[in-house]
Amino acid sequence: MGSSPLTTRPPLRHRGRLLLFTITLVLFVCFHSSTLTFLSSVFTETRFDPYERNELVRRSEILSKCAYTHAKPGPPPHFHARIQSDRYAENTKPVLVRNATIWTAANDGLEVLTGNLLMHRGLIKAIGNIPLSMIQQLELGNVNLEVIDAHGAWVTPGIVDLHSHIGVGSAPELDGADDTNSYKAPILPWLRSIDGLNTHDASYELAMAGGITTTQILPGSADNIGGQAFIMKLRPTAERSPSSMLLEPPYTLNGSHFDHSLTPRWRHMKHACGENPSSAYGITRLDSGWNFRAAYDQARKLRDTQDAFCAKAESNSWDDLAGKTFPEDLQWESLVDVLRGRVKLAVHCYEAVDLDGIVRLTNEFEFPVASLHHAGETYLVPELLKQTWGGTPAIALFASNFRKKREAFRGSEFAPRVLAEHRIDVVMKSDHPVVNSRYLLHEAAQAHYYGLDSALALLSVTYTPATAMGMGHRIGMLKPGYDADVVIWSSHPLSLASTPTQVYIDGIPQLSLPGRYVAKGPTTPPRTPNFDSEKVTTVVHEGIPPLEPRSVEGALFVNVSGLYMRGEGSSEVMRVSEQAGSVGVEDGKVVCVGQCSDFAEEVVDIIDLEGGTITPGLTSFGAPLGLVEIRLEPSTNDGRVHNPLDGDLPAVLGDTIMRARDGLMFGGQNLLLAYRGGVTTAITAPSGTFLQGVSTALSPGAAHARVENASVVDEVALHVAVSMSSKVGVSTQVAALRNMLFGKGGDKVLKSVRMGETTLVVNVESADIMATLLRLKDEYRAHSGRELRMTFSGATEAHLLAHEIAKAGVSVIVTQSKPYPSTWEQRRILAGPPITRESLVTALLKAGVNVAIGVVDEHNVRHTRFEVGWSLLTSNGYIDRTMALSLATTNLERALGVQREMPQDLVAYRGGDVFEFEAKVVGVISETLGRTDLFV
Repeated sequence: MGSSPLTTRPPLRHRGRLLLFTITLVLFVCFHSSTLTFLSSVFTETRFDPYERNELVRRSEILSKCAYTHAKPGPPPHFHARIQSDRYAENTKPVLVRNATIWTAANDGLEVLTGNLLMHRGLIKAIGNIPLSMIQQLELGNVNLEVIDAHGAWVTPGIVDLHSHIGVGSAPELDGADDTNSYKAPILPWLRSIDGLNTHDASYELAMAGGITTTQILPGSADNIGGQAFIMKLRPTAERSPSSMLLEPPYTLNGSHFDHSLTPRWRHMKHACGENPSSAYGITRLDSGWNFRAAYDQARKLRDTQDAFCAKAESNSWDDLAGKTFPEDLQWESLVDVLRGRVKLAVHCYEAVDLDGIVRLTNEFEFPVASLHHAGETYLVPELLKQTWGGTPAIALFASNFRKKREAFRGSEFAPRVLAEHRIDVVMKSDHPVVNSRYLLHEAAQAHYYGLDSALALLSVTYTPATAMGMGHRIGMLKPGYDADVVIWSSHPLSLASTPTQVYIDGIPQLSLPGRYVAKGPTTPPRTPNFDSEKVTTVVHEGIPPLEPRSVEGALFVNVSGLYMRGEGSSEVMRVSEQAGSVGVEDGKVVCVGQCSDFAEEVVDIIDLEGGTITPGLTSFGAPLGLVEIRLEPSTNDGRVHNPLDGDLPAVLGDTIMRARDGLMFGGQNLLLAYRGGVTTAITAPSGTFLQGVSTALSPGAAHARVENASVVDEVALHVAVSMSSKVGVSTQVAALRNMLFGKGGDKVLKSVRMGETTLVVNVESADIMATLLRLKDEYRAHSGRELRMTFSGATEAHLLAHEIAKAGVSVIVTQSKPYPSTWEQRRILAGPPITRESLVTALLKAGVNVAIGVVDEHNVRHTRFEVGWSLLTSNGYIDRTMALSLATTNLERALGVQREMPQDLVAYRGGDVFEFEAKVVGVISETLGRTDLFV
């Protein structure tokens, strides 16, 4: 037996008392009695010397810690009997929301109540038909009850973001607040996101304006084990500290000295596999696999040591534990808790090979995974996911943000639906700031558009993520006793551009001007299109389905509602017919409208649009379509052009400026998906800094560059960028641009710019730089007597000098219609409803600027119509459908200085309007290519 903690063994009578006490103590631990109360009674009834007293306390603490070590996390007993939230802020007024359509998230997301909702003391007190006596009781207590009439509006639980870096990857992005990742080692379970949480992130207000109330703050994915995550409510607190924003932080937050009789709270941790750790550390997947196994082996040894220690304590083998303390290691204790099933583990993992590795790891070391994130190929291996030790994880996905790197190339918009069909929980997440979390609900709406059930889509951003983070007992659902996190929406939450009119966190309203800037929208969910065939084809082809259209010479579209076409000279979009009925097309041209009986007798394809519309094909700008296939794989791209400010240009180039047309690649996934999304012309500029090159206009539907009219316009505009993020100063960049404009010789396109014939497109964000460029434009006119044709692209801060831009005749291409202050030069955004009345687009339009909308991400070009639709639906009626179509057609072409009359390419939408989630592109009537392309 081990030696006693005393120099000599205590007398027999002492040992007898210790034995009696220890046996009783073990029984106490088993029945969860109060340690302090028990010890007090024992010490009162029995006299112990100081040694005995200290030894009894030590043994009590050990047994209590051992019991805590094996206790399961969750809400404490009687949690839902609470009458006040632990996050209640004093003097918060109770709120009664009347006449609401309430989606509660209960009954698997199917419960919808019509009635009222009462919030008080940070909790939901009642919902539906609220007894009058409850209201009277508040009034008798002299409580100032605030009554809100929802007028039938939809009310939901607050949106829950399972994957965010808000606060650790702050906006605007600055080196001093870049705390998302550590690059010290690939295994860092001891790091904690709370230690880098910036309370001054500009994203908090924006996220709440999108209905986000709770978010999980994860470390980044540079490391295999990046550290511990924390759950946070976004509202400001009186303390203004990161700790005061946390929701149920684990008791281990500030060490191991706490009351171990408490029910443990869930802990959270981030793992990552695949390309990110490989690129951060110059390792391979083989190294990552070993990193995980070695770390868990270390944690397993510590766990087993703890269990052996506790087994001796609980079996009264105290002599073996004399002079010993509970085995602890601050670096590995959190990973031990993973093995004990006390951590909600979030794993960043895309491909089947990585998913398989994680599943095998869980079975080798026997620990559960709460959620798999990004998880692009999970829909291809659903049965593999079900082999995860401890149960199938929830799958946290993007709606459409795929193909930017190789491991994401097979991701699909149908993944949420496929996984749900396999009865796997689906979560839509932001990975903020990758997707601005303000628009997380839009991710769910897109998933619904592509086939995810409406109840599951709403659950994917409310109760499902709440459950995956271990908070389903208090958030993500509207139910008496739950936290008062509530959102009132302008329209059905799954409709395009649905916007909060008020957001409550812990019963506290977060929007200062509720509803004032938000127009009401549809109150019923969108009747989404049928994508059954596309879903099946995607799975069969493992994420890379054939996307080429079926081309025909003639077709007849029937049950057509609206017909819009370009006006004469392509200068504007006009509505040709409100009820067209039938539209016959041949060789890519409309040959009849309305009365097409003779045409119908011919052998042509007949396509029923089911009340849909035919509109001009959209033009895209901003994304390097045709030049970039997998953004992070250089071998799939044209590459970046040489920046003359970084050093001398290679002599072989002479005065030549790079042309986008020389690097075009046709047939790529993003290009064909854009075509299927209604984009019939893509205007693409080379990628680079400062002198970027000459853009080209191409047809996304062309098979290769030698197809007739594959290049619609060879040389469109000259593109430069002036940015504070450049390696050289803004003043140097402007000086170089001045020298280019005021000089002589050079490339023919530059000469054309000097003559005022070709447009100079400047990618610029800062209002201060724009003001400098306007002055440069004035200087050039005074110097040459000619007017520079200038356009600003990006132009996040253009609203600050909208009238000056209009007066100068400068166009603006807004490439971030959903604004976000990513960089310092974008910090003064015009946030738009519900924060401001105007958006950047409407502010510029009202000032008289020629405004267009572009899209910068290749994957999102296919959704250009939704980006434009967002501006339409949040303009409070200022923008109509004809103007909206112009934003991505004639206005854009005018801004870029397209010299020729553009082809009359048209797009047929089945089931609804171009700017609705109910419509689906089924055909392109391509005058450019002289054919009609069908997708049915």
